[in-house]
Amino acid sequence: MKNTRRRFIKQSASFAALSVTGQSAEVPAQLDIARESYSKDGGIQFCLAHFYGMDKRRIELSKQLQVMNAVGGINARTLGVTDVNPWDYKAIMAVKEAWAKEGLTFRVVEGPPALNEKTKLGLDGRDQEIENFISFIGNLAKAGIDTICYNWMPVISWARTSMDRPSRGGALVSAFDIDGIKDNTLTSFGEFTKETMWKNLTYFLKAVVPEAEKHGVKLALHPDDPPVDAIRGIPRIMTSADAFKRMIEIVPSPSNGITLCQGTFATMGEDIPAVIKYFGKRNKIHFVHFRDVRGDRNHFEETFHDDGKTDMYEAMKTYFEIGFRGPMRPDHVPTMAGDSNEHPGYSNIGALFAIGYMRGLIEAIVKGRRS
Repeated sequence: MKNTRRRFIKQSASFAALSVTGQSAEVPAQLDIARESYSKDGGIQFCLAHFYGMDKRRIELSKQLQVMNAVGGINARTLGVTDVNPWDYKAIMAVKEAWAKEGLTFRVVEGPPALNEKTKLGLDGRDQEIENFISFIGNLAKAGIDTICYNWMPVISWARTSMDRPSRGGALVSAFDIDGIKDNTLTSFGEFTKETMWKNLTYFLKAVVPEAEKHGVKLALHPDDPPVDAIRGIPRIMTSADAFKRMIEIVPSPSNGITLCQGTFATMGEDIPAVIKYFGKRNKIHFVHFRDVRGDRNHFEETFHDDGKTDMYEAMKTYFEIGFRGPMRPDHVPTMAGDSNEHPGYSNIGALFAIGYMRGLIEAIVKGRRS
């Protein structure tokens, strides 16, 4: 019975192809050949962020989406490995193997250990912190992981004034309004200048970039988000494309590159395709956060991928045309109906919409070039 049904379906499909196209049933086979010549996602390594542990639902959705690369931190203690430092080889391998057991590849470390206030603010103990970071680089390379996304935002890192602003259809997004920062007192670390922050970044890069190059590891600096002048006495220096142009020249190296977070560059007022071209042609884009916003650096909100101010088709097209084939993930998606807003920006349903949108863009771009 089952075999008869399969033959009927196969014969019906062949008849449909002949009836509609006026050609033989060989047409679907030819289309299959064309499909096989298309590299999945145009060769770009789509990823999902996994910042809140081994979330079984998110892992299963990742596999169903065929997004097989995981981005996250080194959280070996949550796996029961407590006798190591997070920058040790044993800790890294515990995390990598845990993802492999789930069927995913641990692709990018985002939020590395051993890089904190001592280094970024130039405090006592920074040399030890930097030595730990160098050990981390070597151990990552030994484990077969080659990309580190880091930032230069000490004390006050990623900041928003609202985590539940209503957006399209009642979806919830994060937002930032500089007028909403009511606490303007200095932090316990005191006040710093931009010159000091640049000096500290230079000290760090000169110490770690040669080691990263030696081990084939890519350092991908994320922009300050929000890219405002300062918050509570802590200056923000990675707030423009020009700042990144300056940064990559401090220690010229294939390892010294950027995380191109589109949403943050968009709030800066930068031309996104122009930014992609500039850094992409120099092979400085090591990692991409594909997202969008509405507004400017002082007043903005996150958006659905098809609802912001950036021409996302043109952005994706530019990545492909400049030869970017590295890791890319959606970022800061809206919390949609049926999902909790416990982790704003990382809704599972929002991630499904984002990946589908991204995959549609890149497939249209790549296949459109062959017509």
